[in-house]
Amino acid sequence: VKNMITGAAQMDGAILVCSAADGPMPQTREHILLSRQVGVPYIVVFMNKADMVDDEELLELVEMEIRELLDQYDFPGDDTPIIVGSALKALEGDQSDIGAPAVQKLVETLDEYIPEPERDVEKPFLMPIEDVFSISGRGTVVTGRVERGIVKVGEEIEIVGIKDTEKTTCTGVEMF
Repeated sequence: VKNMITGAAQMDGAILVCSAADGPMPQTREHILLSRQVGVPYIVVFMNKADMVDDEELLELVEMEIRELLDQYDFPGDDTPIIVGSALKALEGDQSDIGAPAVQKLVETLDEYIPEPERDVEKPFLMPIEDVFSISGRGTVVTGRVERGIVKVGEEIEIVGIKDTEKTTCTGVEMF
């Protein structure tokens, strides 16, 4: 849950992974609640471990439980996409409906269901700094979410804060 909180406020959408064999667990409820509280606008569900469930009715029951849980936290349970699959089977190269095609369907559903947010790229670059690391051989590394603008490697940037403004050069950009 702690790891989920850290990045959730910046998400355009989320994948909720729930075991088809076990159904929603207490942590599933917590993740949905936290998603709602920090403003995650869209959720796509991946019902994993479908290879461990032989009963189609059990799969339907778990799906109903997930939809009810989403409704409880003001997500559109009836309209939320739920993909049934097995990550293990996909990794093994299985080409059945629950194998690799299910993961492909998940990716396609993310593209279709979660709209591309509008990014304000015309204004000057602005990124509030969330954390600072000193990495040997790399120097000082900062993390944060780009609020607006664009930055490229080699560009001069200003670090503005409580202390005097400092200028430095962007030596790398990574996205997670």
